[in-house]
Amino acid sequence: MIAAYANLVSTVAPKDFGRVAVLFGGKSAEREVSLKSGNAVLDALQSAGVDAFGLDVGDDLLQRLQSEKIDRAFIILHGRGGEDGSMQGLLECLGIPYTGSGILASALAMDKLRTKQVWHSLGIPTPRHAVLRSEADCISAATELGFPLIVKPAHEGSSIGMAKVTSASELIDAWKAASTYDSQVLVEQWIQGPEFTIATLRDQVLPPIALGTTHSFYDYDAKYIANDTQYRIPCGLDSAKEKELMDLTAKACDALGIAGWGRADVMQDADGQFWFLEVNTAPGMTDHSLVPMAARAAGLDFQQLVLAILAASIEARG
Repeated sequence: MIAAYANLVSTVAPKDFGRVAVLFGGKSAEREVSLKSGNAVLDALQSAGVDAFGLDVGDDLLQRLQSEKIDRAFIILHGRGGEDGSMQGLLECLGIPYTGSGILASALAMDKLRTKQVWHSLGIPTPRHAVLRSEADCISAATELGFPLIVKPAHEGSSIGMAKVTSASELIDAWKAASTYDSQVLVEQWIQGPEFTIATLRDQVLPPIALGTTHSFYDYDAKYIANDTQYRIPCGLDSAKEKELMDLTAKACDALGIAGWGRADVMQDADGQFWFLEVNTAPGMTDHSLVPMAARAAGLDFQQLVLAILAASIEARG
């Protein structure tokens, strides 16, 4: 255990968590990833002696939440319906404590456009962007931002619907494809350089991870399927730049109100400048996932990580 992270280990007795509902699955485009994450979390809790059960979120969710004895919920839903504040609002109304960020932070972080607006207002570096609603917007964005660009649905995760484009015709096609996932589509300036992901746990920033992929960017396949994706811890930055990245991450997460845990995605350009892309408030917990890797680098195994996330729900909301 690295001394700086020793206080992250939960001191809560498993029985004191009460009956824990692990909320996973759901109806978002990230359902399959959520099912894998949820089963991993559920296994870890049960093996630690926590009275936990899985609840695949469907149309009967409200009935299940009201009929089951639930002392707190572990939210491991990815995407809309789980990370966007709606689940958090429902649990607040029912008086059920839950893991992760609250309503406002969840909604903000899920909305890539509003996230960027908050960061811009505080001077946190994030790539230049435009909102696409028509082919005319695509042409205008291409003129203003130049190429290459990256197109993103504003409210999806796991790189779903994203595409790198190098021409106006590709941009229009990518906008149309992204529009099938979300009525609001962003296009961002492409940042050429290394990518980092930085997890936070109970208000502490975990060791950054440098990502490497043979794909044009860190897409869905690179995240969850490919076996050649590279993860570097230590991340390769010198101590001053690593501290700068960790300090900026703390500021970026604090700006959105992130609580409990989360994970920020960051690019670094050729001049060494960091650019913040987004924050995930319920990141993946699969065998390819990044938060467990960062936790291991801090000296926490998967079970300790899961218990630490759950313990934060007691600290935050009683």
